[in-house]
Amino acid sequence: MTTAQLAVTLAGAGAVALVVWFFWLERSVGTRAALMSGGWQEQMILVKGGYTPDTIVAVAGKPLRLVFQREEASPCSETVVFDAFGKSARLPQGEPTVVELMPREPGEYPFSCQMGMLRGTLVVE
Repeated sequence: MTTAQLAVTLAGAGAVALVVWFFWLERSVGTRAALMSGGWQEQMILVKGGYTPDTIVAVAGKPLRLVFQREEASPCSETVVFDAFGKSARLPQGEPTVVELMPREPGEYPFSCQMGMLRGTLVVE
């Protein structure tokens, strides 16, 4: 193997490692849902090329209200799905949409668009 071939191979392997890290291994710390009057936890989530924040931390046993604000026209982001809770919601563009959940058990619960391309995690403590 020549030096040029070795350099190209190493650069390609580095690019593949970066893509794997970015899409599957990179994890944000998370944003704690605010405790509102009436005992509800609440968090606003912007939908624009992904979910921001993409990791929400909540307390088990307290009702949770997630307010999704979709600011893009991509058909992928039209629906958010919470498989573990058996819930989904259509997200009209430019309008806030409330999803109410009752996280009873601690754990990590993924949520995504209907195609699974936009992903987030609800961390219940």
